[in-house]
Amino acid sequence: MIGRLITSISVFALIAGPALAAEADAVKEVSFLEKPETWVAVSFVVFLAALFKPATKMFASKLDGRTEAIKSELDQAQRLREEAQHTLAEYQRKQRDALKEAEGILAEAREEAGRIETAAAGRSEELLRRREQQALDMIAAAEAQALADVRGLAADVAIEAARQLLTDATAGDGGDTLVDQAIAALPSKLN
Repeated sequence: MIGRLITSISVFALIAGPALAAEADAVKEVSFLEKPETWVAVSFVVFLAALFKPATKMFASKLDGRTEAIKSELDQAQRLREEAQHTLAEYQRKQRDALKEAEGILAEAREEAGRIETAAAGRSEELLRRREQQALDMIAAAEAQALADVRGLAADVAIEAARQLLTDATAGDGGDTLVDQAIAALPSKLN
């Protein structure tokens, strides 16, 4: 709007200027204050002075608005950058924590594997000892059984040999005599 007004005044000054100049030539002795060009120039300067303050306020307010918008965008970009750095630092910390936790889990797993290996070795040794003891017990039982079998067989052989000797010794009249003597000695042996 101001641009149109300035353009209109400029066009008026251009058109009116030569006409006023022609009149001025006709009246040769006109004082400086009586010349229309002087008043056109003065009015133009007053007009520009009157427009200067609102125009500078308008330009300054537009520039201030643009400055505020740019400052707001820069502040927002700075906040976003800080948030991104904060998020990055947080994720890096979480990654470090996850790596430490993974290392801890691996160390714990290695320790657990060592304990399991030690326990398995101990259980294996204990199982071998028990099996060895069971084998020794079975051998001892077999020896005892064999010894009992040998004693039983020896007793059977001895009984059979004694029976055979007694049978041979008691064959005939001498056997009856021995039986009678044994019966007679029985009451003295029972007491």
